[in-house]
Amino acid sequence: MRLTLRIWRQQNADAPGALSTYEVAGISPDMSFLEMLDTLNEELLLGGDDPVAFDHDCREGICGACSLVINGEAHGPERTTTCQLHMRSFRDGDTLDIEPWRAAAFPVVKDLVVDRSAFDRIMQSGGYITAPTGAAPEAHATAVPKPAADAAFEHAECIGCGACVAACPNGSAMLFTAAKVVHLNSLPQGAPERESRVLDMVGRMDAEGFGGCTNTGACATACPKGIPLFSIATMNREFVRAARKGR
Repeated sequence: MRLTLRIWRQQNADAPGALSTYEVAGISPDMSFLEMLDTLNEELLLGGDDPVAFDHDCREGICGACSLVINGEAHGPERTTTCQLHMRSFRDGDTLDIEPWRAAAFPVVKDLVVDRSAFDRIMQSGGYITAPTGAAPEAHATAVPKPAADAAFEHAECIGCGACVAACPNGSAMLFTAAKVVHLNSLPQGAPERESRVLDMVGRMDAEGFGGCTNTGACATACPKGIPLFSIATMNREFVRAARKGR
């Protein structure tokens, strides 16, 4: 395959950025999108040019590090992570626009790399439990109703990639925050912080400069792990209940 890549290049958060055009050839349809970028970077290095900076880690769809907007879609045309997107999703001769996540709370570090530490601060504000659980208990020592266990597992799948923020027209982090709140609030171990958790995490999210949710549903559509949109409604109910009780 031969492709034309229009890639966002930006030296740092304060420098101006622009799309730069590159031609790459010899791309196998079985390559992952990141392997295709590796091929481009090898060519750039051989030519004495600065390689394109992009985030990656496990390359197995688990860590959430890969974060690219491809032709205007977070993670590209398939509902998966960028590292699990393969070049067979595109056609020979295609032109691909590759950009970083666009959100005020995710400043550009360099090129396609953005600073997602705002997510870490949201988690630090309430994404934990204080109940002493010790070593792994017997499976039935703490009975958890199956609906609660299912809800916790479903929301624990969130990998914190930020695709929901990148897809949202408002740059909202409501789906990410809801996934973390609902995950812990569904379990008995999370009960002691149930009210303070939702108030603190939503408050931290707002303080980080994420936009408000207007229920467009773009976040859930872009989520590679299928976190459902109703999670936001669940978190909102928890928030109202906690606010009324004043913690």
